[in-house]
Amino acid sequence: MKCIGVLGGMSWESTALYYRLMNEETKAALGGLHSARIFMHSVDFHDIETLQNTGDWEGAGAILCEAAVGLKRAGADFLVIATNTMHKLADRIEKAANLPLLHIAEPTGAALVANGIKRVALLGTRFTMEEDFYLSYLERRFALDILVPEADDRAVIHRIIYEELCRGVVTETSRAAVTECIDRLQRAGAEAVILGCTEITMVVDPVTSPLPAYDTTALHAKAAVARALT
Repeated sequence: MKCIGVLGGMSWESTALYYRLMNEETKAALGGLHSARIFMHSVDFHDIETLQNTGDWEGAGAILCEAAVGLKRAGADFLVIATNTMHKLADRIEKAANLPLLHIAEPTGAALVANGIKRVALLGTRFTMEEDFYLSYLERRFALDILVPEADDRAVIHRIIYEELCRGVVTETSRAAVTECIDRLQRAGAEAVILGCTEITMVVDPVTSPLPAYDTTALHAKAAVARALT
């Protein structure tokens, strides 16, 4: 099994999900006491979040590039960035480490296409929903028509992610707010919803979601194990 290099800690709540899912997937594939071969660099999210909010993507990139180089030196065979937002810097990180990077949107886009989905809603941080780096990847690679929430809903979701989910706080009020947002996107014509934040799965129940939910965390973790076992 190849060794997965994980850039984590953004937040540690979702990185913990990655670790569990990768090991569960490895056990399912290999049986017995098998577990995933993982090198992980977990950054201090306080530093990354501060740089995000001040628009210092150069500084955030420097932290992650240094961590990625360290993962290569440790013996990682490829990289996984365990967060959607920091894929804004995916190309830079891949180049700095000189390691292949498994983009988080790749397995999600492939799953949507395989299921015949054409028009899909996207939930995530305001960076993921409002900037081009994520939307253009899905549109270019998979010819998807992407819907994002209206400005008020985007602000609510961004707040829930950073003020609650990244701190391990899950409330029924926020769960209802996200569900209502998905319902509005369904009425706007979305056929499914991408949970384009690795924490947002904490407040979306696939059973009660108004739309079929594509969990980027689970799909990314599963794809990483598949690549490691190739």
